[in-house]
Amino acid sequence: MASHQGGCQCGRVRYAVEVELDGVISCNCSRCGKLGAILAFAPESAFELKSGQDALTEYQFNTHQISHLFCETCGIQSFGMGTAPDGRRMAAINVRCLDGVDVFALKPRPVDGKSF
Repeated sequence: MASHQGGCQCGRVRYAVEVELDGVISCNCSRCGKLGAILAFAPESAFELKSGQDALTEYQFNTHQISHLFCETCGIQSFGMGTAPDGRRMAAINVRCLDGVDVFALKPRPVDGKSF
């Protein structure tokens, strides 16, 4: 696992995460498609929110399995928390919000979230 730092645009929300970037996805569901997020997933235990708990606003839709969290100041959704199909708690990391990551060098696998 690789160690990364990330956060929102204004800097209020900052986190550290251990996550690999070789299996990133691009989802076309009604939320991800509009956000343009490129996602990587890590166990909740590999994620540490460093600052900004008080700045996070939550949005849930559909099955309410994912807490879509965004900064109340700048509006950026740099991560979310949810439950994987196998029941494990996971962090969904918007790779575009990781420091120093060249997203154009990644090859996201398309996921048809509209069909779920």
